Amino acid sequence: MKGAKDALGVLSRPGPHEVRHGDLGLVGIPGIIYTPVAGLGLPAVVLAHDWLQPVRRYVELLRHLASWGIVAAAPDTQGSPVPSISRFSTDLLTTLDVCVGVRLGDGRISVDSRRTALAGHGIGGGTALLAASRRERLGAVVTLAPAEVRPSAIEAARSVTAPTLHLAAEVDSMAPAAGHAQKMAEAAGGPVQLRTLAKAGHLGFCEGLHWTGMLTGDKAQPKVRKLTRALVTAYLLDQLMDESRVRSLTEGDVKGAPLVDLTAEEDEEAAAERRDPLKILGPA
Repeated sequence: MKGAKDALGVLSRPGPHEVRHGDLGLVGIPGIIYTPVAGLGLPAVVLAHDWLQPVRRYVELLRHLASWGIVAAAPDTQGSPVPSISRFSTDLLTTLDVCVGVRLGDGRISVDSRRTALAGHGIGGGTALLAASRRERLGAVVTLAPAEVRPSAIEAARSVTAPTLHLAAEVDSMAPAAGHAQKMAEAAGGPVQLRTLAKAGHLGFCEGLHWTGMLTGDKAQPKVRKLTRALVTAYLLDQLMDESRVRSLTEGDVKGAPLVDLTAEEDEEAAAERRDPLKILGPA
């Protein structure tokens, strides 16, 4: 891949693997799973849905990741208006344990425990960070328009040492980047990237129609999903498989998804007050 534009074109399209899908309910967890037809020692990612969003709205992304050789699963739990974030985070880890511990596809598919990741959208992004803070060996974390949750995802981020990618939505009315994604990124305990997707709304990452769109004014955005597919695929291939050919999308700016500088400069007054704390008291 010659550059970011070339890589974006390649990775936004389906990969070389034929894909199969299954029902996580067969192993006791409501949800879905997409895998390549066969492969041993594969990477895996578990995705957490947003508030009130059915997992069917993420099928496109899950199938896409599987086509690039990544086992991709999503538990369909905690879908009530008042979900338990703690239980949801446990569901993510349980699903990941199933992917690692059970031979999939009639025994033709296995997952390498050293190549695992968590991902999430909205409150699912916050939940993914919470779950990641409870898992020592994790290859990566990816969030899409992440939202703060309780227990706090911002606090949990401090103990997450796995490489993390936050994709924030530029016009997010539910989880504005400055109050959610940026604070999570600034609190990160390990390598972190924050990108803002131009013109993206909070539900732009989802596919299809859903009644929640009438409440939020958001809708599915094909261009946002296309860019997201490429960026998430590149990041997971880089972090979980050490695939250097995708780094034009994981290093530096990408059109429509520039990196956010997390090394904000202090203004002169704040810096002066830190040098002279008594200045805030006024003249003697």
